[in-house]
Order: sequence, then structure tokens, then C-alpha cells
Amino acid sequence: MRDLVFVAVMLGLLPLAVYRPFVGVLLWCWISFMNPHRLVYGFAMELPWAVAVFAATFTGAILSGELRRPRVDALTFLLLALLVCITVTSVTALGVPADVWAKHDAVMKVILGLLLTSALLTERRRVHALVWAMVIAIGYYGVRGGIFAIATGGNYRVWGPPQTMITDNNHLAAAMLVTLPLMNYLRLQSQHRVVRNGLAVAMALTLLAAVGSYSRGALLGLCAVAALMWWRSHAKVLSAAVLAVVLTGAITFMPPQWMDRMHTLGEYQADGSATGRLELWGISWKLALDRPLLGTGFTGPYTREVVDRVAPGGPARAVHSIWFELLSEQGFVTFAVWLAMTLTGAYWSQRLIRSTRGRPELAWAHDLGRMSQASLVAYVVSGTFLSLSYWDFYWTLLVVIGATWSIARRAEQPAPAAARHGSPVPAGWRAA
Repeated sequence: MRDLVFVAVMLGLLPLAVYRPFVGVLLWCWISFMNPHRLVYGFAMELPWAVAVFAATFTGAILSGELRRPRVDALTFLLLALLVCITVTSVTALGVPADVWAKHDAVMKVILGLLLTSALLTERRRVHALVWAMVIAIGYYGVRGGIFAIATGGNYRVWGPPQTMITDNNHLAAAMLVTLPLMNYLRLQSQHRVVRNGLAVAMALTLLAAVGSYSRGALLGLCAVAALMWWRSHAKVLSAAVLAVVLTGAITFMPPQWMDRMHTLGEYQADGSATGRLELWGISWKLALDRPLLGTGFTGPYTREVVDRVAPGGPARAVHSIWFELLSEQGFVTFAVWLAMTLTGAYWSQRLIRSTRGRPELAWAHDLGRMSQASLVAYVVSGTFLSLSYWDFYWTLLVVIGATWSIARRAEQPAPAAARHGSPVPAGWRAA
């Protein structure tokens, strides 16, 4: 029954994506980030919903003429460069070809979707709607996970939806930390008290869910985000007090086994998981040095024969680091392109903060710049311990930052004289 309801909803929304292409962008993000089809049972779970939504959205964008002059910026070029790079490294990959090209096709679809999203993200209203879609997609698991943590006394880990990029508790925790500042942006921009209060409750539950994931990397990311949000706040004393109460309350709520796990952060030499990650990072570095230009290709560090090239008998599995995963799989050239994407987003967010300060008409862009900067920090810190190098949610955030910067720059430009003073009306056009 759940399958039939979901299919009926999707069949009703796909024509709307053709009629209103940006609705298709929102739908694509919902499907890609929240993976609602993984929450049903039966045939609907395996249908290619993201591909169908992309096709409908692209068709609608062509028919409506919205792709005649797509917005082009530095991130667009970097995404195209990344697509070329991963194609080259896939051709020369050392892993199992079927696995390599399956991963290549998945990442390629993400990049194409991002390019379409970037082309249609042309105004504030659309930026705001897309942020709402992102928050709803991940916030659902944050709210649900927070309620689960309260109901179980924090004795069980919070997990993500099955067969997705955020299934793992560590990955889900990082996703929720990246989403938390975006929730706060929506809270700051919402005019209705009910919405603001609802978002505040959602933030508290999402924070508790991140803590309840038992992820040590998430704890480090949470501390980094809290420090940045405090630094960016206007009332630092009040912000420090609120953050201290919230964080202390969340940590105090957790049972003793949670604290025991977090204590291993300072005892990594005796922790098998930590020492195993250090070994994996060392092997990944050796793989990158072995093929510095092309890397091993997708799934290289997961392949026994590939790992044996530099570390016979060493572990062949997930690298657990965005940095070393990119280096070992793609080499230094692709790594530079991938890193430039984050640096570009960080640069844009900083420019947004500075250029929109004290401008009421761009207060929304100022808030988004501050909060997105916190999200970038959350990803970088948490991702240091996770294999989330190709995460579409994070790349979409970079596209949102770029679109916001483009809109803010247009608002800064003086209007043409004719627009400011009114174009003279030709005599023949005046009413008799």
C-alpha cells in the first residue's frame, strides 16, 4: 500500500516538473537527499526516480526556454572539469571495471543534476525554496533520530535510511551537522513565530540525533560548528550561554557508554578503529604517490589487488577520509579540482558576509553566507573521518552559495539610467 501511494504521488509530480522546471529541481533534491523511496517496500524502492525527475526537469527547462542563457560561474567550470577528470581516471582505473563505471555513472548523474540546478537557481525565492528542500530532506532524519534518542534514553545508535549514502551512523551525523546551520538560516528568515519555534525544536532534536549517533567525528564537527557560530554571533555572551546549555544538556542526556566511546578520542593509540584509519590513510597516500596523476580510479582502495601494489596484505576497504579517498582514487590533479570547489564556496561565503553587512535588503544573503560557512566547516571537519567525497548534498550547498553570491552581486550593481528614471515614452505611444 505504501508503494502505491508513493508511486501515485510521484506520477502526479512528474508532469509538474515539466510544467514548472524548478519544481523538478526541488523534487530531484528531495529524492536524492532524503531517499523517500527507501522508506517504502516493494517495487517502488528500486525504480530510478532521480533519473525520471531529471529527465522531466530537463525537458521542462528546454521547453520553457530557461536554459537559453544558463548562469555560468567558477563552480560550473569546476564541475565540468571534475566530470572530465573522473572520466579519464575511470578509463585508466585499476579496479573492477563494472564497479568503476557504476560509481562513475552515479557521480556523473550528480554533476549533471547540479549543472541543471545551477542554471535554474536564478532568484532569491528559488534559493530559499531549495534550502527548505535540503533542510526537510535531512531534517526529517534529524527530528526522527532525536525522538528515537529520547525514547530509548540514548542507548541505541541513530542510523540513516538503508542503501543510501547516509545509511551509516557516522555519515548521517555529518549530514545533520551540515544541515543544522541551514535550519538556523531558515529560522532567522521566517516571519511566522510558529515556523521559527518549530525550526528551533527541529534543531534541538537534530543536535541530539547527531550526538546519539555515537560518531566521534561528528562530535569534533559539532564543536567546530559551535565555535564558528559563536564567533559569527552578534551577542557573544548570550550565544556562549545558549550553546553551553544546549551542548551540555545533550551530552549529559547520553548514557555512560556514549561517554566511554568519546573518551577514546584522546586514546587513539589504544583504539583499534582509530589505528585502523591511520593505516588506511597511510595506504591511500602510498596509492596516490604510486599514480599521482590518475590515481587508482573509483573503488581502487577497496580492491585487494590494487592495495597489494603498495601494501601487500593491508586492509582494502573504505578509506574513512574525504581527503585520502580523493587522493587515492583520483590522484592529485582531480583532487586539486575537487578542493577548489570547496575553496570557491568558502570564498563566496566570506564575500557574502562582508559585502552584504549592514544592507537590510540583502540581510537574507548575509545570514545565508554566515550559516553556509558553518556548514562548510561541519563538512570539512566531520568528513576528515568519513568517506563522503562525492556527497551530492554538499555539492548542492556549494551551488546554493554560488547562486546567492551571483544574486547579491547583481543587487549591488546600479540600475541603468532608464530603469532608475523611467524610459521616455515615444510620442506615438501616448494615449490620445
